[in-house]
Amino acid sequence: MLLFRSEEHVNRWCLDRNLPRRPIINLQQLWQLALAWYENRLTVDSRRPDPDEIDAIFARLGLTDPFWNPRATRIG
Repeated sequence: MLLFRSEEHVNRWCLDRNLPRRPIINLQQLWQLALAWYENRLTVDSRRPDPDEIDAIFARLGLTDPFWNPRATRIG
C-alpha cells in the first residue's frame, strides 16, 4: 500500500514508472475497511470474511470497481 498526497501525485508516480493507475481508496475508506475487515480478529472464532461478506464490505464503502472483486483471478 502506498500513500499519496493527491490524485495528481498518484498520476505522476504511475506515469514516471510506466505503471497503470489502479483505483484509489481514501483514508476514511481505508479506516472503515480496516474496522470491518478486522472486527473479529481478537475473538476465538476469528476468520477472514468470505467473498459475499467482502462484496458487502466493499459495496458499503463505495469500492465498486472490478479491481475490488474478491472472486477475480487477476487484476485487469
